[in-house]
Amino acid sequence: MTDPAEEILDVVDENDEVIGRAPRAEVYARGLIHRCTFVLVRDAEDRIFVHRRTPTKLLFPSLYDMFVGGVVGAGESYDEAALREAEEELGVSGLPAPEPLFRFLHDSGGVAGKWWSAVYQVRCLLPVEPQVEEVAWHAFLPEEELAARLGEWAWVPDGLDAYRRLREHRAGRSPGG
Repeated sequence: MTDPAEEILDVVDENDEVIGRAPRAEVYARGLIHRCTFVLVRDAEDRIFVHRRTPTKLLFPSLYDMFVGGVVGAGESYDEAALREAEEELGVSGLPAPEPLFRFLHDSGGVAGKWWSAVYQVRCLLPVEPQVEEVAWHAFLPEEELAARLGEWAWVPDGLDAYRRLREHRAGRSPGG
């Protein structure tokens, strides 16, 4: 497996137009704008896949997340990355194509720059075997339990931002700022 820090990413501008390419470590260190996917996964009982990231992750190690996903590789589309990342993290193959919902520009507040964030949803009816390099703990939680844990567990900031915007999207409000 390639070192994630060396993965080549498209660098984009404030309008999500590709302006170059760089290794992930350089993108993070220089705060360059790049692309990420966020996939909300539900099971047959409408529960949401929640996991805790491994301590070896480059960003936000050991924090909880209600999305699977990750960076979009150089030359890769958001849709391709969403499916690839979801299948990798869940440890499944044959997942239906995640449904795109909206995009927004996330600002990490100086942690690693900004990234265009494409939010998706998908239903996974397959048994999951999460990738041990990515996922330290996981469960499918009812949305009410997830909501109760928001104030109790340490969550990835970009996932919290995406989840807030998803709730606004569902309520018919613009998922903006």
